[in-house]
Amino acid sequence: MLLLECLLGLIRFLLGAALFSFMNVVAWRLPRNMDPLKGRSICPRCGRTLDAPDLVPVFSWLFLRGRCRHCGAHIPARYLLVEVLGGVLALGCTRQYGAALGLPDGLFGMSWAALLALAVCGILLSIALIDAETQTIPDRLNFALAICGVAGTALSPAGWRGHIIGAVCVSVPMFLLCLAIDGAFGGGDIKLMAAAGLFLGWQNTLLAMFFGILGGGVYGMYLLAAKKADKKDHFAFGPFLCAGIVLAMLFGEPVLGWYCQFL
Repeated sequence: MLLLECLLGLIRFLLGAALFSFMNVVAWRLPRNMDPLKGRSICPRCGRTLDAPDLVPVFSWLFLRGRCRHCGAHIPARYLLVEVLGGVLALGCTRQYGAALGLPDGLFGMSWAALLALAVCGILLSIALIDAETQTIPDRLNFALAICGVAGTALSPAGWRGHIIGAVCVSVPMFLLCLAIDGAFGGGDIKLMAAAGLFLGWQNTLLAMFFGILGGGVYGMYLLAAKKADKKDHFAFGPFLCAGIVLAMLFGEPVLGWYCQFL
């Protein structure tokens, strides 16, 4: 039984790593107007097509020592870290949203809810990376996130009302704040919180926004203290929102339970 659970854990880890590896490709190709679904992966330096030995999540980077097998070019550690993050989040989503008891309940030992949560994490990765690079969030990724939200509403035992409220409880105030203060939030950020709120429900959406503001605020203070920006400069807020959404997904219940003790 223990051996089977370890094997399932490895499968889940590799599934998450493979998904995040693909979403990393999406994050690289979309800003360059490339179709992420067409064409095989290539080395950006020498242009050689990557074969199966080059594409095994985590292990290829380790075995190749972070270099292209063809030209020896350095492969940034970001690729390894992203794949490891995907594997860890796959295990976290399984713990939070449940393991599959059999094929009708899910795949790879993960419930459908856990698989959907992992897909949300993968989309959020692409959003965060693209926003950090370009300070824009592609509408197609927010739309994909909204589709996951609709599917999550169908799987939620709590019903759809909390999810509908989640879609508007943060995004609408953000929109109104933008009308009052020019540039307060980007349009992509507003759409991101609407789509994520549909998946999270209203309580976790508020928590995700809190985490995002906290992280963004600390980063902003760091930029000011290090004199890397002034008060008029803008930085990408989407990565902090994405991190807040993931934290709310995985730790929302215990955090909210701890907070309610003080009410």
